[in-house]
Amino acid sequence: MANQRNQNNLAALQESLSGVDSFYVVNYQGLTAGQLSRLRKDLVAKGGRMIVAKNTLINLALQGQERDFSDILSGPSAIVIAQDDPAGVAKILSDASRGNDKGIPASKGGYLEGRKIDVAVITRLANLGSKDQLYAELVGVLGAHLSNFVGLLEALQEQKSGEAA
Repeated sequence: MANQRNQNNLAALQESLSGVDSFYVVNYQGLTAGQLSRLRKDLVAKGGRMIVAKNTLINLALQGQERDFSDILSGPSAIVIAQDDPAGVAKILSDASRGNDKGIPASKGGYLEGRKIDVAVITRLANLGSKDQLYAELVGVLGAHLSNFVGLLEALQEQKSGEAA
């Protein structure tokens, strides 16, 4: 039988992952305490959260939710929950890994809106930017198109007025 501490940790991990549809599994080994603290702070600012746990506990917690990550759970692992802004959290992880010569934290894989993803998808997400940035770009594009549409309507109205006279 597992010891009580592991049972408590498993229950807490399962509760933390309950209802979460986006997270990343990363290798964090090699980060200094200061780098890890800064990473956690940056993740929280984007609505993310880093949970360090034993691979066995992570595997059990994910299997309990019918998610199998046993193929990537080797070496030191942490789960980075990215509930609100998966692209923004991926960018934080990417920026942190480029910010040191070891390339840590290194993504191992993840789960995005109900589907298991690999490192290549996480890299593409990191290059997208945050939801706020994407929304701002969308608003800019829509604004430009709306302005063009209004211009076309005005030109059509002037043409109709000229033909009526």
